[in-house]
Amino acid sequence: MALILTFLGKGGSGRSTCAIATAKKLSAQGQRVLLVTEDAGPGFGMLLGHEVTAIPASVSANLSVIQLQFAHLLEQNWEQLKKLEAQYLRDPFFKAVYGQELSLLPGMDQALTLNSLREYDACGDYDVIVHDGPGNQASLRMWGMPAGIDWYFRRFKQVFQASQFSKAVMPFVQPLAGAVLSSGMSGDVFDNPDVQQGTGLVGQGIAAVKDPMRVRAYLVSRGDEIAIATTRYLWGAAQQIEMTVAGVLLNQAADTQSFEPLPVYVLPAPTGDWQELIDALPDYTARPSAPAPMEVDLSTNTVRLFLPSFEKSQIQLTQYGPEVTIEAGDQRRNLALPKALQGRSVTGAKFQAGYLILSFG
Repeated sequence: MALILTFLGKGGSGRSTCAIATAKKLSAQGQRVLLVTEDAGPGFGMLLGHEVTAIPASVSANLSVIQLQFAHLLEQNWEQLKKLEAQYLRDPFFKAVYGQELSLLPGMDQALTLNSLREYDACGDYDVIVHDGPGNQASLRMWGMPAGIDWYFRRFKQVFQASQFSKAVMPFVQPLAGAVLSSGMSGDVFDNPDVQQGTGLVGQGIAAVKDPMRVRAYLVSRGDEIAIATTRYLWGAAQQIEMTVAGVLLNQAADTQSFEPLPVYVLPAPTGDWQELIDALPDYTARPSAPAPMEVDLSTNTVRLFLPSFEKSQIQLTQYGPEVTIEAGDQRRNLALPKALQGRSVTGAKFQAGYLILSFG
């Protein structure tokens, strides 16, 4: 499994430059690095000084680069879907639709990116994957997709299984599945091995995003007021998906106080010498010392949520039944509580020094 590094910040802050320098630094240290860009235009290749294509290509020792081309990825994934359909259905119908016909819909690019990163991570060919994406709310929603899918599956599974509709139709599901599926179906549809495999992949994605030695973000900002404010906002929003933000790369600026307690790395003005920039970057192989997005203290029945850059008025807390939901940074987060706290009511909440502290009865 690889370490995946990504960068958050306002457009024009130098995220792509930092991604390239990071890839060069790690590959020079002997790490097998894949540099992945979502930039479909020619700019990234010009900045790198090397042509980038839809297939991983070697740039230098230990360093490969790929440009995610979403029309190509959609076509590839459609063919995989048709193979699955042919495997399970007696009379496949997707075979009449060709991948070359399909056009991208909003949100597809995020799902395709996440799946590509998953596949390159799983292949075992790379020690580090450096991701150059939009670095904004869309990127955070992409990284939060596994947790979102997991919540929707669990919540609607509960609702469906408890409904009268479920009790009425389930006796007819197995004979219908036997007529449609090549292998038939037995038992609960949610206990189907293929469904279990899918939920297992989702669980792995959730665990990876929470683990700073598997997925980690760095903030990139210039020194102007708007860039600092935008980057701080993304820092807080990243906590909502429990992604570790390990540090700040300040481009031609020296404002370290706006991002306390994160380590800040001041980058030099561009001179055309990559080595100067590489030398200013952090040690990516070390475990980061950044605050954890969520801390649980079972001895006091409290949960501390790190939400930097937000004011108390910007945070909403709701509890419907067993679910506790936090809304901040245009992100909703359903807390994954330990069993000892599940089903308990929130009896107190206070916002102090960047932390939302919840007490459970």
